[in-house]
Amino acid sequence: MMKRVLFIFLAVWFIFTVVVFVMFFSTTKSDSKSSGEGMPVLEAIETRASVRAYTDQAVEPEKIEQILRAGMAAPTARNQQPWAFVVIDDKALMTQLADSLPNAKMLASAPVAIVVCGDLSKAIEGEGATYWIQDASAATENILLAAHGLGLGAVWTGAYPMMSRVKAIRSVLGLPAQIIPLNVIPMGYPQGETAPKDKWKRENIRKNNWANAY
Repeated sequence: MMKRVLFIFLAVWFIFTVVVFVMFFSTTKSDSKSSGEGMPVLEAIETRASVRAYTDQAVEPEKIEQILRAGMAAPTARNQQPWAFVVIDDKALMTQLADSLPNAKMLASAPVAIVVCGDLSKAIEGEGATYWIQDASAATENILLAAHGLGLGAVWTGAYPMMSRVKAIRSVLGLPAQIIPLNVIPMGYPQGETAPKDKWKRENIRKNNWANAY
C-alpha cells in the first residue's frame, strides 16, 4: 500500500514538474520572440558602428521586416510618415548601384540593401515641406540600430542632396519624380569586427545658454 501511494505521489510530482517546465519555456520563448531577440537599446546605440564588409550569408526575410518596422516606428512631424523604402537583393541591381555611387562600392558584396526615400506626396505643405528629410533620417537611424541589434552590420551612404547620386539611384530603380532617395543602406552579416568610435565630447554641450559649459 505504501509503495502504491509513493508511486502515485512521484508520478503526480513528475507530471507537475513537466507542466511547469513547458509553461516556463513557452513564456520565455514568446518573450524572446516579441523582443526580436535583440540587444538592449542603449547597448545597441553605444556599440553600433558603420560596417562595410559582409559575409555571403543571406539576411532572413523576418529580420528585414523587423528592421523596416523599426524604421517606420521613427518620429515624424504631424505623423505624415513621408517615407518610402526600397529593399534590394538583386545582385545585378546592387552592382549597378555600386558602379554608379562613389560612396557605396560595398553594395557589390552586400546581400541586401535598403534605400530610404522621401515621398513628397506625403510631405507637409508650405514651410515644413523639407521636414521629410528629418523624418527619413530618424527612420534611417532606427534601421541602423535595429540591424545592429539583430546581429547585422550596415552603413549609411548618403544620396540626397547630391543630385548626381539621386539621379543614379532613380535611374537604376525606376523611382517616380515624387520619390527622393535620401540614402542607401548596404546590410549583411559582418565580416570581421568593427569597433565603434567614441564620439562623446563634453565641449559640444552648453547648459541654459551658450555662455555656460556643461
